[in-house]
Amino acid sequence: MPQVPDPVPASKVPPTPSGGGQGIVAVLAFAGITVAVMQTLLVPVIKDLPVLLGTGVADATWVMTATLLAGAVATPVMGRLGDLYGKKRLLLLCLAVMVGGSVLCALTSELVPMIVGRALQGFAMGAIPLGIGIMRDVLPAERLPSAMALMSSSIGVGGGLALPAAALIAQHADWHALFVAAAVLGAAALLLAWRVCPESPMRAEGRFDLPGALGLAAGLVCLLLPVTKGAEWGWTAPATLGLFGAGALVLTGWGLHQLRSPSPLVDLRTSVRRTVLLTNLTSVMLGVAFYAVSLVLPQLVQLPTATGYGLGESMVVAGLCMAPLGLTMMLVSPLYARLSTRYGPRTTLLLGMAVILLGYGGGQALLSAAWQTAVIAAVLGAGIGLAYSSLPALIIGAVDPRETGAANGLNTLMRSVGTSLSSAVIGMVLAGTAVPFGGVELPSMTGFRLAFLIAAGAVGAGAVLAFFLPAGAQARPEPADAPARPAPGEPYALTGRVCDPDAVPVARANVTLLTPGGVQTGRTTADEAGAFRLTVPGPGRHLLVASASGHTPRALAVHTDGVTAPDPVELVTGRLRAGAALTP
Repeated sequence: MPQVPDPVPASKVPPTPSGGGQGIVAVLAFAGITVAVMQTLLVPVIKDLPVLLGTGVADATWVMTATLLAGAVATPVMGRLGDLYGKKRLLLLCLAVMVGGSVLCALTSELVPMIVGRALQGFAMGAIPLGIGIMRDVLPAERLPSAMALMSSSIGVGGGLALPAAALIAQHADWHALFVAAAVLGAAALLLAWRVCPESPMRAEGRFDLPGALGLAAGLVCLLLPVTKGAEWGWTAPATLGLFGAGALVLTGWGLHQLRSPSPLVDLRTSVRRTVLLTNLTSVMLGVAFYAVSLVLPQLVQLPTATGYGLGESMVVAGLCMAPLGLTMMLVSPLYARLSTRYGPRTTLLLGMAVILLGYGGGQALLSAAWQTAVIAAVLGAGIGLAYSSLPALIIGAVDPRETGAANGLNTLMRSVGTSLSSAVIGMVLAGTAVPFGGVELPSMTGFRLAFLIAAGAVGAGAVLAFFLPAGAQARPEPADAPARPAPGEPYALTGRVCDPDAVPVARANVTLLTPGGVQTGRTTADEAGAFRLTVPGPGRHLLVASASGHTPRALAVHTDGVTAPDPVELVTGRLRAGAALTP
């Protein structure tokens, strides 16, 4: 069955990132760090918020709660919208909303506008799964492991690095300067993303499930609100129990709707696959572990030395002691890429959890000096960085390429659920073990150690879940020399070689498969000999695109009937030549 080369509009050909996509990775990581900063931006002034806003303690806590709830809702919703309408477009929207929220907060000292602005800042958390999706769609395969690791870790990197910077600003300037700085960071990220990041060629089919989005938002609010406010309201209070019950009912109804919807917001059938389910459950445990250290160490460092265990340091020193948490998370990304390429993300996930357990174990003894807390933060950052970096690779390796945004959005949501649970449980433990000092109740060393034990227990539970992940689960391109022996009914394997008009192989060329409408259905990277292999989703007409730095992208129309193997084909145009054969 012959193939006829058809001209392909330039708009259908995915761009080849120059320099292997380093600029794209740097910009997306910066955007991820920027939106993550919003989560910890007000931590240095949290105890002063009632006075600053002229309100009660209970009302002031909504300034923090609004950010958490908005971020939890935005991550899966924005991921799905990005899959449908363009990930770059929705990334820019997230950043623009964050800038608007920051400006609103910078201009007000009133409670309600501040809550609205903080919710808009939290909305930007949808940028994390969108950035991961863009990387998956446009970067060369060899760049993916380290790039996704850095993007996934940006949640912790931003939170860790924001603490000392925010503390310094809060100590030496008006607290509104925090929001001015956030607006400047957001505007810079928005401009860079607009200029540097290409739009992903990948599009999911179907329509946006608005009832599903509203149902998920309502269910998450009903579930997470009592988790964050339970200690204040009382865990057995009617409002707490009522919201838990309402959340369970709403999410149950939402799940039934998703199963019946032709275009679900979250594909629950995919979400219950072994790899996806276990990865998401493990993410909840990692969220608990990550937030525990953020709750314990800053308080311990700032408590007065007269307590017998407090270190009596300033807000800025406490932030500096936490800075290694973010720094080591960022620095382990290249290490993760090497380890994951050789052993797979399941192994790096388990290794990261082992390092976290080491950090929390050491924290039972090394809490008597500021430098010791910095060491504990560094060890925990390394472990959390390895573990967080493994999550997107596991998810991407188990879902349809057109659903990476929504799938990573759900995974990011699971981490947010973990941090919410950590805040509630550890806050309750610290309050229950508090001791009187100077007429007030202060957290005790017993409470701090119990918090570390809870975090270690969560990591241990996560390690058990991760142990049952498939050992070979990883997101890497299919080997170019892998035999094409699909079972009956499975997709075809498309193999071939990319070379120039002089028959010289083009090493590491990007090879992309598109539908005639320009929807990407497959992507891989050729080996050093220019050979590649990827799968075709089914019979019909497809566009095979070969692109490489310094070469003009060209495409070949491939027709398959699902029964017979066509003859080998060649396309020679410009400086790029692609030869491909389709084998059943």
